Amino acid sequence: MSELEVAVVGAGQSGLAIGYHLARAGRRFRILERAPQLAPAWRERWDSLTLFTPRRYSALPGLAVPGDPDRYPTRDEVVAYLERYAGTFELPVELECEITTLRPGEDGRFRLELSDGRMLTAGQVVVATGPFQQPYVPAVSERLAADAFQTHAVGYRRPDDVPPGTVLVVGGGNTGYQIAKELSATHGVVLAIGSSQKPLPQRVLGRDLFWWLTKARILDRSVDSRLGRKLSTRDTLIGSSPKELTKRHGVELRPRLVDADGHTVRFEDGRELEVDAVVWATGYRPDYSWIDAPIVGADGRLRHRRGVTDVPGLYFLGLTWQHTRGSALIGWVGEDAEFIAERIARGQDAKTQSPPAGAPAAIRSNERS
Repeated sequence: MSELEVAVVGAGQSGLAIGYHLARAGRRFRILERAPQLAPAWRERWDSLTLFTPRRYSALPGLAVPGDPDRYPTRDEVVAYLERYAGTFELPVELECEITTLRPGEDGRFRLELSDGRMLTAGQVVVATGPFQQPYVPAVSERLAADAFQTHAVGYRRPDDVPPGTVLVVGGGNTGYQIAKELSATHGVVLAIGSSQKPLPQRVLGRDLFWWLTKARILDRSVDSRLGRKLSTRDTLIGSSPKELTKRHGVELRPRLVDADGHTVRFEDGRELEVDAVVWATGYRPDYSWIDAPIVGADGRLRHRRGVTDVPGLYFLGLTWQHTRGSALIGWVGEDAEFIAERIARGQDAKTQSPPAGAPAAIRSNERS
């Protein structure tokens, strides 16, 4: 049985950001990742994905993203950056390390059971698995014909993988819009939008949107503030709009999808459509079934305050609106990571800790940039 001061679950942007701060504090920790490579959530995104935050606003603490700071990094550039980040700071990442159960012990330490039968203990745990956990596909998908092509956005890679014909993209968020745009060059595309989102331009008066949001300190507003409470209930489209999608890309917009029968789908307004393929850009749902601790309220939502739970020593990082609008964004997650790291360093929520033991070991992954 291995003993740690801190176990970090997840080697994406959140796990690496907290690792940076823990390493600086001299904590004895390990970042545990169930996938065979770092940053699996980024690797699972489609090939042409480009961030809507420029490089100057897409960096983790201590290391800038290489390239023009006013240009937008691609998916592959983000993956390469995260690999470089882990290597630069020699963060102790253990890959293919799936945790099946996490529970607090009677001695105040956490037990982490691994899929290979091993057991780890840790005085404190940071769950940094982020918001992209279980892909959500509505039950209506089961009523489509067996030969109708279907994939969640997490499984979509490029237009060539989608059979010819009419493609229905379901979901009016940034992902749905971006995939619909790309597919429109080679397919007839219809986008079903369940609820409208406020479109915001990528650039305003020659400046990136996030430059203005930063200057106006909107991204600093917490979810507990009046403006934060208002914004947290609204979704926004960045760099896309319904008008642009229809006029420039020829995508037809439809309201919420409500039913399907074979290759025929029906929308909320009663209209029907024959489709050959469906891409479900319908988001994700959290999965904390592996955590044996009272962390979920009666409403089914995670109970925390800026990532600090009621279970002493158990923290979360990288959640949407964990503290601010930027909490789940790569360029802002470092602020919450620093806050959690300070809580860990003070030991306010841990009953016992082992003494720090120098700098962490070199990263255990061969995947370096």
